Amino acid sequence: MIIAKNIFKSFGDKAVLQGISLEIPDRHTTCIIGRSGCGKSVLMKIIVGLLPPDRGEVWIDGKPLAQLSAAERYQLRKDIGFVFQGAALFDSLTVLENVVLAPYQHGVRDPEYLEREAQRVLEAVGLLPNREEVGEEVFLREYAALKDKKPAELSGGMRKRVGIARALVGNPRYVFYDEPTTGLDPVTSEQIDRLIRHLAQQLSVTSVVITHDLFSVTNVGDTVVLLHDGKVQFAGTPLELLQSSDPVVQEFIERYEEGAQYLSQV
Repeated sequence: MIIAKNIFKSFGDKAVLQGISLEIPDRHTTCIIGRSGCGKSVLMKIIVGLLPPDRGEVWIDGKPLAQLSAAERYQLRKDIGFVFQGAALFDSLTVLENVVLAPYQHGVRDPEYLEREAQRVLEAVGLLPNREEVGEEVFLREYAALKDKKPAELSGGMRKRVGIARALVGNPRYVFYDEPTTGLDPVTSEQIDRLIRHLAQQLSVTSVVITHDLFSVTNVGDTVVLLHDGKVQFAGTPLELLQSSDPVVQEFIERYEEGAQYLSQV
């Protein structure tokens, strides 16, 4: 379990997080939502150790993050997969090179291992067919056609899947998604939502999804946390969110529904 206790974070005179406390249950998918600029991504970076809080603590598996040794921090980072907003693939690298970037940077040079790991995660995210169903020859042919492509040769949905595949390398225990459906059309967004849910169930990982998409929340979330004015405004299930009488929650839902209705008419 991941626990954040009384987290504060400011940038200059701007207070972004003002006493955030929340729990992220093990092997569940937790969605963190809120208006743009409310601190969702800042909170996620603090939880994974990319940013230090000004005050407060993050506990992972019963240990305070700030007190971990260098070796423990290194191991923790190997246990965390991170899907960046917009996938954040390196344009100059191939699909294969993007996917196995982390183990390569950590000194792994065994080409057979890197190829096997790439095949495993690309199959897991649906960019390759099921190996057992199509047979080895077809599978390897599909892999050969995909692995040397550059990001510019892929659709937006495919790039997002490659970014997710990269996060799954090494079998992480935690996977963090930063706005995984931003910039995607509704059909592709729903496909990514189904993929996140499938991976959470199949791999039994603890998933954290930062999003502003209410549809994604209802599609993938076991728990949802709404941030407002630097604090936790709501925490509960997606159904409890939709049934909440909290004026801030109602405003968030109404604005999202109005925006979705407007876009459907354009």
